[in-house]
Amino acid sequence: MKIIKRNGVEEPFDVSKIAAAITKANNTVEDSYKLTEVQILRISNAVVLSCEEMHRTPTVEEVQDFVEDHIMAHGAYEVAKNYITYRYTRNLIRKSNTTDDKILSLIECNNEEAKQENSNKNPVVNSTQRDYIAGEVSRDLTSRILLSKDVVDAHNEGIIHFHDADYFAQHMHNCDLVNLEDMLQNGTVITDTLIERPHSFSTACNIATQIIAQVASNQYGGQSISLTHLAPFVQVSREKIRRSVEEEIKDLGIDIGEEKISEITEKRLREEINRGVQTIQYQVVTLLTTNGQAPFVTVFMYLGEAKNEREKEDLAIVIEEVLLQRYKGVKNEKGVWITPAFPKLIYVLEEDNIHEDSKYWYLTELAAKCTAKRMVPDYISEKKMLELKVDKNGEGHCYTCMGCRSFLTPYVDENGKPKYYGRFNQGVVTINLVDVALSSGGNREKFWQIFDERLELCHKALMQRHERLKGTLSDAAPILWQHGALARLKKGETIDKLLYGGYSTISLGYAGLYECVKYMTGKSHTDPEATPFALEIMNCMNDACRKWKAEHNIDFSLYGTPLESTTYKFAKCLQRRFGIIPGVTDKSYITNSYHVHVTEEIDAFEKLRFEAQFQHLSPGGAISYVEVPNMQHNIEAVLEVMKFIYDNIIYAELNTKSDYCQVCGYDGEIEIVEEDGKLIWRCPECGNTDQDKMNVARRTCGYIGTQFWNQGRTQEIKERVLHL
Repeated sequence: MKIIKRNGVEEPFDVSKIAAAITKANNTVEDSYKLTEVQILRISNAVVLSCEEMHRTPTVEEVQDFVEDHIMAHGAYEVAKNYITYRYTRNLIRKSNTTDDKILSLIECNNEEAKQENSNKNPVVNSTQRDYIAGEVSRDLTSRILLSKDVVDAHNEGIIHFHDADYFAQHMHNCDLVNLEDMLQNGTVITDTLIERPHSFSTACNIATQIIAQVASNQYGGQSISLTHLAPFVQVSREKIRRSVEEEIKDLGIDIGEEKISEITEKRLREEINRGVQTIQYQVVTLLTTNGQAPFVTVFMYLGEAKNEREKEDLAIVIEEVLLQRYKGVKNEKGVWITPAFPKLIYVLEEDNIHEDSKYWYLTELAAKCTAKRMVPDYISEKKMLELKVDKNGEGHCYTCMGCRSFLTPYVDENGKPKYYGRFNQGVVTINLVDVALSSGGNREKFWQIFDERLELCHKALMQRHERLKGTLSDAAPILWQHGALARLKKGETIDKLLYGGYSTISLGYAGLYECVKYMTGKSHTDPEATPFALEIMNCMNDACRKWKAEHNIDFSLYGTPLESTTYKFAKCLQRRFGIIPGVTDKSYITNSYHVHVTEEIDAFEKLRFEAQFQHLSPGGAISYVEVPNMQHNIEAVLEVMKFIYDNIIYAELNTKSDYCQVCGYDGEIEIVEEDGKLIWRCPECGNTDQDKMNVARRTCGYIGTQFWNQGRTQEIKERVLHL
């Protein structure tokens, strides 16, 4: 068994240290209050047993909590009092400076929490360490100076989560939809260099990857681009290639006819599209931005965005090439084809591709094969979006999310035209619904009272996010604010006008709806008797967002939070505050947003149908998934799920597995097993447990993770049941 120290370092668990600490406290009391050596040994062993029952690596604070509990259980209240006093005094000393130790542990690569903080960051490489070190400084400034004490205390207790405090010291926003069309068609500037409108598809792809890298380095969330913005350059290349072919034929002094010229042109065009798409795929995978990871980018594939039939047909060619290349994968350092985490792909299901007799059905079949093997693309239903994403003019719109799931709300500009590209999200604060329920003790009246108080605390925290962005000069990130990614502001101009009126959003996140309802009703929120209470909670949060929007003219929006490392933090905080409650706090994780609990037996179609109603009530973003086995030999079933998505839910994905053991070459599912109280990954073929010698890809929170996860998320992955 191991223990996580305060600086994040993981060390072997040493029971003698517990006995020594109890003995020190014991020596400070009068003889009549002292514990015997046998009692100290029993308490120490009881603490070890309590830690083992957690089925994960405990922190120092959790072990000390157990020590206090077991000393008092023996009736040694004087010893317990002195132990608590000593612990409190030491804590005050530590609080005077905790940043140095954390930074040093990051540099030495032995900070266990940092290693598992982000499943797409490698904490060993210098660029990631540099980002983490800056993050520790930002967290320190944020907690001591930039945020109010009540928000900081609530965040530390796991009552709310103030997202991305490691970037809050800078004037940075969360995620966005990049206006690639504007930047390519009208030119842009990258590091003081003018980039004019490209004269070929391959050049447009190359410029796009440079834009992606620049945008990723100037924000902390996900970004999305649309292939539709690249499609016009297919025709540019076609005309250019045709002129070249005609000149070659003329130089040869032969006449091969128009049909043959067109055939040669299209063949060369396909080769250029192949190279252009390959540029995007490989550059995104291999780029490291200033935050130490590949750009978190989503590529949107929507035929309905094309301006005319010629452009739609060219867009279809590009989509086909993207799917073919992703199906193939990328080679790891051993030369084995594996599943990359990025770019994330989203494929829109629409009338032109959803039926067997649709013109572009072949793309949908290819998408299904790609999903079965590589976990992407994910799927957006044009039908449901047009029905549910309606602007003030009563018109529905279909558009992509920003990154993994954060959606903008419908917006009409001053000319009465819908606008999505160039917009962004200001940030997120998440309410822990489980803590609200447990704090109420199950009393409904008290629940709503506490809920209102917690929502108001989130409101206060969100306004502090907003105020941090307010007054930001466009000079802070020229690629975003001056050169077209998000706006074309003047130098020295603030971004303030983009923060109001619905142009950008700011998100109230929520987590643990399942556990909240379970505690308050005794039933899963899928139970017909409990579902109304779950929906009432959702409507209450939406009402709060509407009220705040009217008050501030800022577009507050409810967001189904994709907890990654925070699911573990919330679980630990709940256990510390309320103990182990079966079915509620007995896991090392809590459930993301509105999702059905990962252990609940439910079929794929019923799960999507049930969760659709909660997606509709999460206008700031949400995604649903179904967990499936290897589907490469059952593409028909994948297609049936896709058709169901089209008719029933805005946005969904299929979770498959894609692993490889570098030691023995096994390409099946790497298993999760428990060893010395810790969950580890192990090859079932050769027993390899070295994470550096295996490639594991799992859907984590709407996106694929490839750098492994903390113990809470690992337990959640282990316990997922299949829905198909």
